[in-house]
Amino acid sequence: MRFKHLDLNLLVALDVLLEEQNITRAAARLHMTQSATSGVLGRLRTYFEDDLLVQVGRKMMPTPLAKELEIPVREVLLKIQTSITAKPVYDISESKRHFRIMASDYLISVIFAEVIQAVNREAPQITFELMSPGETALEMLMRGEVDLMIAPEHYMAKEHPSQLLFEEQHVCVVWEGNTSIGEHLSLERYLELGHVSVAFGRSRAPGIEEWFMNQYGCKRRLEVITHDFNTLPQLVIGTERVATMHSRLARLYARSLPLRILPPPVELPAMREYMGWHRSLDRDPMLRWLRERLVHMTPGTDSDVTP
Repeated sequence: MRFKHLDLNLLVALDVLLEEQNITRAAARLHMTQSATSGVLGRLRTYFEDDLLVQVGRKMMPTPLAKELEIPVREVLLKIQTSITAKPVYDISESKRHFRIMASDYLISVIFAEVIQAVNREAPQITFELMSPGETALEMLMRGEVDLMIAPEHYMAKEHPSQLLFEEQHVCVVWEGNTSIGEHLSLERYLELGHVSVAFGRSRAPGIEEWFMNQYGCKRRLEVITHDFNTLPQLVIGTERVATMHSRLARLYARSLPLRILPPPVELPAMREYMGWHRSLDRDPMLRWLRERLVHMTPGTDSDVTP
């Protein structure tokens, strides 16, 4: 298909080339040879009268025009995918939709394990891919590589729709056999204890540390740092350490592990978990159906949606 002398199939190749900025990787994704991919890039250069990608040392760098084209090209392809090629489903039980969800291990444990069971009963052919958030999480959402991202409010993209899913409180968790801690924790004792905390990526410190510094000008003594929420309660067992974690996850693990849950020594700010999706999916009936299931099955939900 051509539009104003442009083969629209080339937009798919352009999207991949601009994302990969590498002929070899782009060729692999497009299932083409490197020479054929180079030929496609040549045709794109001719049409746009611009180099689009230029060799700088060992890397290919986008030209200013290429940077301007990146988002519009992706938007056009997503619009085609959601508005034209997607077939409407009138019977949910027959849907074969594959959902790509980005969420932390904490959210998978306290929400998605149950939601996926419910969805399977209602629509057994729907499949899921659950991805951990990383440094490129927001970029993946904006490129339409995930259908739904669930994360704290400050990770949401302002130009795309989002909806508050629930608010979460923090609690302290200690080993049941830890006799050095009574029924209550003072701030002084809390700061004396060794702490188990979680951090993600090279530059992401535990979120609560910044809050403690701003409020009290002090730091917790971090003795163990892990990289997922689910190991927090397990790492305090057999020790005198304490972990500050999400209340839903703490209650989940307290059912099967020798743990005590205590209120924190100070009132910690509530964490607001949001659902975010690409604006091209805003009218996607299947994604709307899934969001409604999440809201229905998650206590403390809110129906407010921001454009």
